[in-house]
Amino acid sequence: MKRILMPMGLCALLCYTSCKPKEETKEETAKLVVTSPLKMDTTLTKEYVCQIRSIRNIELRAQEKGYLQQVLVDEGQFVKAGQLLFKIMPKIYEAELLKAEAETQAAEIEVQNTQALADKNVVSKNELALANVRLKKAKAEQALAQVHLAFTEIRAPFDGIIDHLHLKQGSLVEEGDLLTSLSDNSHMWVYFNVSEPEYLNYEATVKPKEKMEVNLLMANKQLFKHPGLVETIEGEFNNETGNIAFRANFPNQEGLLRHGETGTILLKEPIKDALIIPQKATMEILDKKYVFVVNKDNVVQLRNITIGAEMPDLYVVQDGLNGGEKILLEGLRKVKNNDKISFKYEEPKPLIARLMLPSE
Repeated sequence: MKRILMPMGLCALLCYTSCKPKEETKEETAKLVVTSPLKMDTTLTKEYVCQIRSIRNIELRAQEKGYLQQVLVDEGQFVKAGQLLFKIMPKIYEAELLKAEAETQAAEIEVQNTQALADKNVVSKNELALANVRLKKAKAEQALAQVHLAFTEIRAPFDGIIDHLHLKQGSLVEEGDLLTSLSDNSHMWVYFNVSEPEYLNYEATVKPKEKMEVNLLMANKQLFKHPGLVETIEGEFNNETGNIAFRANFPNQEGLLRHGETGTILLKEPIKDALIIPQKATMEILDKKYVFVVNKDNVVQLRNITIGAEMPDLYVVQDGLNGGEKILLEGLRKVKNNDKISFKYEEPKPLIARLMLPSE
């Protein structure tokens, strides 16, 4: 009985091992999936590094010399137009104004006396004219003294946010010393650089009175909730980079954006009759992209393609492929150039639609 069982077991083992490679070969063949490029209109989102600037950002400097008597604001404080921010000790300028006022009064009395004498022909008209000139000079010096006194008070020229305070109360201030900066953040100007071809495409597609809408991705990778509008383009290209600066205007009612921030501008560009393939259908060799094209004899041939644009999981092919050709989608590492394969064909439309769905 034992002699009969042993040959039967050996036979079963041989049968199992002989069947296994066929199953593996069949499984490997099934993994070779082929599809075609999909020609369709789509929208490409381009990203540009940007600099965020206040619509008004100015330096507040001392216009007179003296001791900083009062600092009436703090860093980061919101101030209103006309609000008093700093006060330089005014004693000297008050005295100068009093002196100028006294000289004006003296000049006025002199004019009155000279006028009375001129009416009696005691003095000439030239004497009266000279007295009037001295009065005008005294009034001018009085007005100048008033200006100097007014300069001891530094007020906000517009609504905005106070930046770093460079001098503290009691500091000796020289004329022209920087006290702080003031930023109007009600709207923000966002600058980003665009290449010459992209600039020409923009000019060709956007109407003269039309403004392109853009979005802002902030440094924390969150999308700023208000879209912006491209309002202007700088006058010259940068000779070193070949780029030109665009400026977009973003509303900033909540005050989230601040002067000096960075981010990424997201610009949507429509593409007509784009030839789209999945990224996983490509391989990279020496910084060039290749696909396996399947010919009519089911033979794969390696072909170099040019990528015109990139989207998540997808490429827009600029050159190297035609819409009706078949390309290997899966199993690229299992074949060599000029191999004949058997494959399963997957329609490109549902495949591309599946890849274009936003991830949850």
